[in-house]
Amino acid sequence: MESQVRGGTRWKRFAVVMVPSVAATAAIGVSLAQGALAASFSVSGQNFKVTAAKLVGHDFVQYGAVAEGVDAKGDRAAHPVAVSGFKSAEITSMCQSVVTPVPILGTSVTLVLNAGNKGKNITADNLYLDVESLEGDAVFEDINIGIAAGSNKLYKGSDAGKFGFGQESRVATLTKVKQTAWATTAGTFRLPDLNLSLKVGDPKKYECY
Repeated sequence: MESQVRGGTRWKRFAVVMVPSVAATAAIGVSLAQGALAASFSVSGQNFKVTAAKLVGHDFVQYGAVAEGVDAKGDRAAHPVAVSGFKSAEITSMCQSVVTPVPILGTSVTLVLNAGNKGKNITADNLYLDVESLEGDAVFEDINIGIAAGSNKLYKGSDAGKFGFGQESRVATLTKVKQTAWATTAGTFRLPDLNLSLKVGDPKKYECY
């Protein structure tokens, strides 16, 4: 990564993702049709929750985008997201949950996935997270804030958004992570000790947080 070393930066319980203002997010709101999302697909009408004890990501980049999908009525919907990209990442003790209402049964089904919680970390290559909200503790090493999004080699958006607000860091370490996201993509995603289950009933009993 071609960036100047500027030391470590720490933020406590940072929210949606380090883009400093709503105006910055709006300025880089490029539609999925223009290729702004990390991968070229429409998101579903449901977001999902993720927790992790720790995530260590290398060659981190972040920029704003809009994920397009559908709402519960089947109408088109746009979701502002912050795309966080990592060349590689190691994740400790991850939980992922997504709730699907089942109106015909008058209840909901919650899919819960757990992995990396028995001493062996999850690993991923070319990992992209399309994040709606994020909480946790963060340490960034050699960080540059305010770069043009397209100046980083991990940027995968359209030409229309490549000069929007972005930031990069050689190493990003996140702990006590609570995240709501619309999509996750990776070149390779290795999940040791994977456990997947379906829970019927009140999702508050089963979601990751």
